Amino acid sequence: MSSCRLLFTCLCLLSSTALALADPLPSWRDGPSRTAITTFVESVTDENSPDFVPEAQRIATFDNDGTLWSEQPLYFQAIFAIDRVKALASSHPEWKTEEPFASILKGDLQGALSGGESAVISMIMATHANMTTDEFADITTQWMETARHPATGRRYSEMVFQPMLELLGYLRSNGFKTFIVSGGGIEFMRPWTEAVYGIPPEQVVGSSIRTQYVLRGEGPVFERQPELFFFDDKEGKPVAINHHIGRRPILAVGNSDGDFQMLEYTTTGEGARLGVIIHHTDAQREWAYDRESHIGRLGRGLDEADERGWIVVDMKDEWATIYPTK
Repeated sequence: MSSCRLLFTCLCLLSSTALALADPLPSWRDGPSRTAITTFVESVTDENSPDFVPEAQRIATFDNDGTLWSEQPLYFQAIFAIDRVKALASSHPEWKTEEPFASILKGDLQGALSGGESAVISMIMATHANMTTDEFADITTQWMETARHPATGRRYSEMVFQPMLELLGYLRSNGFKTFIVSGGGIEFMRPWTEAVYGIPPEQVVGSSIRTQYVLRGEGPVFERQPELFFFDDKEGKPVAINHHIGRRPILAVGNSDGDFQMLEYTTTGEGARLGVIIHHTDAQREWAYDRESHIGRLGRGLDEADERGWIVVDMKDEWATIYPTK
């Protein structure tokens, strides 16, 4: 090989390597979703663009369950609550006959959940309340470090979506502030979201139970009460955004009809805006579900996405990988 050709080959290899290193979304295959996202980000960050948005207004909100990590066969916080019921059962003999606890202790998960939302709330209140916020954070952190998903054997913190981790980083590198706005519990998420997603606790918005400020011998604490304070889902999400963030997002990402109002609120504002729906279509690498699912049901979002200009990300076709490499 001539020295000129060798030099040319080396330059090509170096150029390809540089491009690969520079790619902020390596797990996103080339396609309409990736193109729409990068085009949007480029337009709102270019000072010469008519769509330019000042950095302080670059707010992006993300649902958590089914958007940043998996949510099947149950919301992971529900699995956490079930594990806590089993751990606390010896101190609650009444649970042997009281539903939904009796069914959980018998291993009859379907029976436990047959009570619907009221059964889930009963589990949450029994396992998430009557302790301080610090005590609850410690329990949550320990569970996240040790519990394993029944289907994959992964820790739940390893069941986050690699393409979404890349998207979060890409947005932050372009001056966006990223928030979680989830139906999950705010105190359940805050202990681990910064380590897993790079989202600090003050940028986590979620459902909550009442807390009470109490003076103890060691000083003031917040005691968690067995009473629902706010449910951050559907219409509640824009309300929570207004209450906690105080700015309308310019980008919102969800995966279910529970996120519809968040995307609607985001994309009906003035200026450049983007709504993104993560569509679970990959039964081999994750799960495939939408309209008929009891978890993360997605119907209206699919029906209205085109007319509203929302992107629907096909996980099977548009994501080269799902979970981070162990």
